[in-house]
Amino acid sequence: MKAFATYFVNDEKKPLVYGEINLINPPRRRLRGEKEIEGIEAIPVFCGFCGTDFTLMKMGKSLELDAKFPEGQKRLINGHEGVVWVPEEKRFAIVLIRGGDSFDPTRFTEDETYFEYGCDKADGLFCDKNYFNPDMLLNLPKEYDGMDKLPLSVAKRLVFSDPYACAIFQHERMTDIGVAQNFRVITAREKCSEEEAKKIAEGETFKNTVIYGLGTTGLFIGDQIRRNHPDAKILFVGRSDEKSEKVSFAKKNVCADYLCCDNLSEREIAKKIKAYFGTACSVFVGTSGNSVESRIAFDYEVLGCNGIYNSFSLGPEITFDSMPFGFKNHVILSSINFTQKHMEQAIKILCESNFDELVKLIDKNEFISDPMDAYYNKIYCSGAPLKTAVIWNKDFIDGGL
Repeated sequence: MKAFATYFVNDEKKPLVYGEINLINPPRRRLRGEKEIEGIEAIPVFCGFCGTDFTLMKMGKSLELDAKFPEGQKRLINGHEGVVWVPEEKRFAIVLIRGGDSFDPTRFTEDETYFEYGCDKADGLFCDKNYFNPDMLLNLPKEYDGMDKLPLSVAKRLVFSDPYACAIFQHERMTDIGVAQNFRVITAREKCSEEEAKKIAEGETFKNTVIYGLGTTGLFIGDQIRRNHPDAKILFVGRSDEKSEKVSFAKKNVCADYLCCDNLSEREIAKKIKAYFGTACSVFVGTSGNSVESRIAFDYEVLGCNGIYNSFSLGPEITFDSMPFGFKNHVILSSINFTQKHMEQAIKILCESNFDELVKLIDKNEFISDPMDAYYNKIYCSGAPLKTAVIWNKDFIDGGL
């Protein structure tokens, strides 16, 4: 079957192109132990742009994409955030992005394999139609059953299913580690049982939380912490102006504070963070993609004793002095992605949220006429919206047209 799509190739000048291609439909499995099955047809309706797409485009320019292509192909259809229509079942769905020969593709082991639609070894959503494992086409809440047009506001919210599921996973992991890290200390301090200490430790884990970087992942991790820990003190740190739309949204919706670090030295940033809490922080989440995160946390001692450093940035090197690191009992966590359970939870939360306010649209014809220009000069340029999306098939969207 042929379809028009945007797709990545290894090319120093044009690593992202739009055109007609032959679709493939190899059998895939969702989890280890399940049968490999061919995909069923789905029609992408609404698609979001992710920084991963931008990184893959740069990899194509450097001729480094071979390992990302589906087997036997020299291209990869991009896109992993959005809503699709499933003609066979007459319903909208969210594609569970990651599957493979793994018991848990989020935490696969050395003898397990995985794939990711639109990112790694499997074609994604920026196409007129494609094939997806039917077990990986997740349902929307029941109130959307029977709809053949999805409200634009809901489509905008659901474009965040992937990053918000990541945030749920991050909160879960930090909770697990924070409880294990500190319940014995609390048992001794409170002279209580281990069970009681674990409950106390869960709350104290997020007592003073720094989220360094205010993109979607930072915002959603903050939102998850606030939903689960109403007494947590949360400080976002970023370079955006405090009066910017995304900062105002984060402060209001997460009930958090914000520190603009633009034009501040690392020492000044650390001093202001510690002054805000009146002490060192209990959790430091790095989402900015810059190695300054770890220097602020470790070199300038912003992360307190028994604290967690959650590295959610891809790329920066983390360095620390092993002597104080060991004696302060720090834990470094670095684990990305999510399970089906997390994405199903994300879908429910997002449908009832107001995160659609953060999404701005780019016209489809404008995007496909020059995809690379759109990425460089509209979607990931200075002053770009926090989230950009495109209505890929207007026949299935109600509103905003």
